[in-house]
Amino acid sequence: MAGESDLRKLLSGMRPELNPGRYVFTTVEGGVPSGITPVVMVAEREGVTLVVPREEADAAGLDYDYVAGWITLRVRSALEAVGLTASVSRELADAGLSCNVVAGFHHDHLFVPYEHADRAVAVLESLARRSA
Repeated sequence: MAGESDLRKLLSGMRPELNPGRYVFTTVEGGVPSGITPVVMVAEREGVTLVVPREEADAAGLDYDYVAGWITLRVRSALEAVGLTASVSRELADAGLSCNVVAGFHHDHLFVPYEHADRAVAVLESLARRSA
């Protein structure tokens, strides 16, 4: 099934879902350490960025300074869709919330400050209602 491309349908149907737990961004050189199950991996010239559950990072002694809540937009967006990331990040920015976006094949994933994750979901739900 192809993903949705219509921006209005993407926004009105995004159904933001807060995943349980706290997640952190860390970087490692070489492979993923034992006991670490990343939810995101990005290979960069400087090292591999991992987004992992905070408990795993703590157990492995990994450094981090940003603790995030992980929101999944449950709408299945097409990778070539235009405007979803911009609309969502603009709405969160207008609410004073930072947002780190990762696009998966099926869904978009947002990492927001953990202490404001519930408010971020409420902001996104409001955007969805206004877009219907």
